[in-house]
Amino acid sequence: MSGQQSAARWRTSVTGPQRARWATVLGHVTSAIPAGTAYVLVDGHERDATVLADRLAAALRDAGRPRIRLSRAICAGPADLRGGLTHGSVVIAAGPAWRAQLPAGHWHLTIRVRGASPERGRHPRNGAADIVVDLGDPAWPVIRHIGAWFTHTDAWYRTETQAFFAARAATWDTDSGADLAAYAAAVTEAAIPAGASALDVGCGTGRALPALRDAVGPAGTVLGVDLTPAMIDVARHRAHAADAALALADVRRLPLPGRAVDAVFAAGLLLHLPDTDAGLRELARVTRPGGRLVLFHPSGRADLAGCGTHPGDPLTETSLRLAAHRTGWRLTGYDDPPHRFLALATRR
Repeated sequence: MSGQQSAARWRTSVTGPQRARWATVLGHVTSAIPAGTAYVLVDGHERDATVLADRLAAALRDAGRPRIRLSRAICAGPADLRGGLTHGSVVIAAGPAWRAQLPAGHWHLTIRVRGASPERGRHPRNGAADIVVDLGDPAWPVIRHIGAWFTHTDAWYRTETQAFFAARAATWDTDSGADLAAYAAAVTEAAIPAGASALDVGCGTGRALPALRDAVGPAGTVLGVDLTPAMIDVARHRAHAADAALALADVRRLPLPGRAVDAVFAAGLLLHLPDTDAGLRELARVTRPGGRLVLFHPSGRADLAGCGTHPGDPLTETSLRLAAHRTGWRLTGYDDPPHRFLALATRR
């Protein structure tokens, strides 16, 4: 079946929301492709990479941009095409076999596809890619990372975060485990004082809200914020039981005045932010001097490494200590056994 036949069949087999999801992802990706002639490597399992490369080529065609979708039938390697390219052409190759065709520096843009298909052999870490796309559900792709140097806006972060978590909200606690005892233990170790105001950023399904209410007591206040409406909806029953307020908000631009809270709890947040320093700086802005930051995840950093949304690991002790210092915090505790990750910091 040709690429055009495959694309036509796909267009008739997916729902409207799925088609819109693909259009959003392809729009973000095409806007990140450098101007002029550009070589794009779609890396990952051959099957997953081929799906994304074919649809990217179709999107470029629809936009009127010259493109060449490489295959082994066209040439032995990208170098064979250098002399005959139209200016502004986008040359797209898919699959791990193309990594060895030319040095890494030849590819102007590398897209890493994380799919459901297992990939054989060694492959670069996701962090080495300019763009990371989650294709675990082929009908519902989600961008998990775009290098800041490829985009002038962060519009992708909002649409992709909401798409990623909305698809998982209903089964989040079932799939990942409630872990309420682990959340409670982390809040207890943070020693948040009674009567304090506590903010749960990226609250998800609200797993930390009961523990935060127990810590601050009836005289304190608890607020959970999340960017995804579906997560807020699932969190409502826990928020009601914990007498906690909820707000739909981007944690990078919190709708709070400066120095408004005494403690910030963040479970798994930093690895989802495109800019760690900017996120920590915003949390510092809304926290009073001497206030506390609790960075938590109910599994260790080794388990978190699979998310691959960042070039590098912002959660190593050295990286986090330096980032905290740059953004108004002082790291006061760091614990990373296999069963959890917990870092504590104080607002300077």
